[in-house]
Amino acid sequence: MKELEAARLIETSRLKNVCDALLDRSPATETEVMVTETDSSLTRFANNGIHQNVSERNLALRLRVVREGRTGVASANQLDDAAVADVLERALTIASLQPPSEPVPMPAPAPVRPVNAWSEATAAASPEERADFVEAICRESARNRLKAFGAVSTTAAQFAIANSHGLFSHHRSTQATASSVVMGESGSGYADRAAVDLRDLDKEGLAAEVIDKARRNQAATPVDPGTYEAVLEEYAVAEMLEFMNYTGFTALALQEERSFMRLGEKIAADSISIWDDGLDPSGLPAPFDFEGTPKQRVDLIVKGVATDVVYDQATARRAGRRSTGHGLPAPNPDGPLPLNTFMASGDVPRSSLAAGIKRGIWVTRFWYVRIVHPKASIITGMTRDGTFLIEDGRITRPVKDLRFTQSMLEALSGTEAVGSGSKLQASGELFGCSRVPALRLRAFTFSS
Repeated sequence: MKELEAARLIETSRLKNVCDALLDRSPATETEVMVTETDSSLTRFANNGIHQNVSERNLALRLRVVREGRTGVASANQLDDAAVADVLERALTIASLQPPSEPVPMPAPAPVRPVNAWSEATAAASPEERADFVEAICRESARNRLKAFGAVSTTAAQFAIANSHGLFSHHRSTQATASSVVMGESGSGYADRAAVDLRDLDKEGLAAEVIDKARRNQAATPVDPGTYEAVLEEYAVAEMLEFMNYTGFTALALQEERSFMRLGEKIAADSISIWDDGLDPSGLPAPFDFEGTPKQRVDLIVKGVATDVVYDQATARRAGRRSTGHGLPAPNPDGPLPLNTFMASGDVPRSSLAAGIKRGIWVTRFWYVRIVHPKASIITGMTRDGTFLIEDGRITRPVKDLRFTQSMLEALSGTEAVGSGSKLQASGELFGCSRVPALRLRAFTFSS
C-alpha cells in the first residue's frame, strides 16, 4: 500500500512530454512551461482527539509566452491534449491584449546540482502514522489535564520547468510538519517541527516541549510595557527573519530604495551571520528556482555586515549581474525571495541565555506580525503561547502577552548571545523555510 501511494505522482517522462508538446506548438518568441504537482494529507486534532483527516491532490500547469514584447500567462489544472491546447490559446490571446514592455528574460540551460529532498516514508505516510504522532501529544496532554490542538501534515510534490531556450529541470520533494498548541485553564504553550522525512520529526520531544510550556504558562499576570532585555526562542527568531527576507534581502527592494540593507555597512552585531542556501540538506532543499535558474548560496549578512541580496532574472538584468536562483514565477510584483535562510548558531545553550539578565522578557513566539516601516526594518506584533518574566537570570513567572514595535536591525545590533542549537522552521506567512538559533537581545521594545 505504501509503495502504491508513494508512486502516485506523475512520471517525469510524461511531464517532459507535455512541456515539449507546448514548446513545439507555441509560435511565441519565448515560451515557458511550469508544472507543479502536490499530494498532501493533513490530520487535525483538538481537545486531545483527532477530528479530521483530509487529503488533496493538486496539479497546476502554467504557461508564459512572450510575443512582440507582450507577455501572456495562462494556467490549467489538467494535462490532457484539450487542456494543453486551450492553455496555449489563452496565453497567446492574453499576450496580444497587453501593451509592449520589457519582458522578464528566460534563462538558458545551466548545470543543476541535484539535492535529495525526497523521503519515501513521508510520501507514503498513512493516516495511522500521522495518528501515532498525534497520540503521543494528546496522551501526555490528557495526563497533565491539558487540551492539545494542532495538525500533522505530509506532502509529496514535484516541479518541472522548461523553456524555448532548451531548459528542462525537474525536482521532487517531500515535507512533514507538526505543530501543536496545548491549553490549560488560563494559558497555552506552542511547539512545532519540520523535516523532509516524517521519521525525523521528534514526536516525544515536541510533546514534552509544548506541554512543559503550557504548564508553566498558566495564570499570567501583567507586566509594564517598556524596553527590556529579551530572549527570543527559535520560533520568534524565524518569524523575524521571514519579514527580513521579504522587506530587505531582495534585490527588488534594494533597487526600489525600500530595503534596510546598506551594503558594506555594519547593520547587526558581530555574532549575526545570515545566508540563503537552497542546496543545504539541513533545510528543505531545492536545486533551482521558479525560473529554472540553479540556486546559489548568498551570504546576506556576514558578522553583522550587509553583504548581498538575492536576485532573479529581471533584477539581475537591471543590476548587470546574474540571477542567484531566487526567482518566483514571472512576471510578478514581488521580485526575488530567499526561501532557504539560515542564521549562524552560537555557543550558549538555550537554557543559559537568560543568565545575567536582571529583568527581562522571555518570548516563545510572535503572532500577527505586520510591517510598519520596511526601510527602517520596523515591525509590530504580539507575543503568544509563552511569555515570561526573567528576574536575576531566572524565569520567574508567566506574563500576559505584549504588543511590540521594534526595528529588527536595532534588535540584532544588540545581540548579546546566540543559542548553540538551531531549529528548522517551515514558513508561516509565506513559504519556504529557515533554520535559526535562539537569541539574547540587549533591548526589545514592548509597546503595550
